[in-house]
Amino acid sequence: MRLVGHTDLRRRGGAFTYLEAVVGVAIMAVMFVAFYTAISSAFSMIRVARENLRATQIMVNRLEGLRLYNWNQLIYSNWIPSTFTEYYYPLGTNGNAGITYSGQMTNSPCSLYPGATYDSTSMRAITVQVSWMSGGVQRTRQMSTYVARYGVQNYVYKN
Repeated sequence: MRLVGHTDLRRRGGAFTYLEAVVGVAIMAVMFVAFYTAISSAFSMIRVARENLRATQIMVNRLEGLRLYNWNQLIYSNWIPSTFTEYYYPLGTNGNAGITYSGQMTNSPCSLYPGATYDSTSMRAITVQVSWMSGGVQRTRQMSTYVARYGVQNYVYKN
């Protein structure tokens, strides 16, 4: 004698229903979208961090170059360009240099508060500003330094 109801119950309990399969696929789809969003967001953050690092390298390079100038070269010559252009890959060829960084350098009188104990005309403020387009967003970074007439360069080079 065979119990039909008992066998049917055992067979039904071993399989997934249509609703369970749909819920499982929906959960997997949500997990896939979240994973894809996290990965693309991480790559975007890494790209922005690299661009910021390159902008910092450009600004530091320009400011460190000022150490080689004496006071007359800083003030009375046109050796410091007011604008410049750098690239993400400086050695890129065939138009493969990457992002274009546009820069500005300003050489202005220094205004300190409280004022310096020596002649304020013997000190200048140099500012480097770099801007670039990234992902449809205009990005800008800036660095400043002070240069004194009787600074370190007079120990190395006699004016």
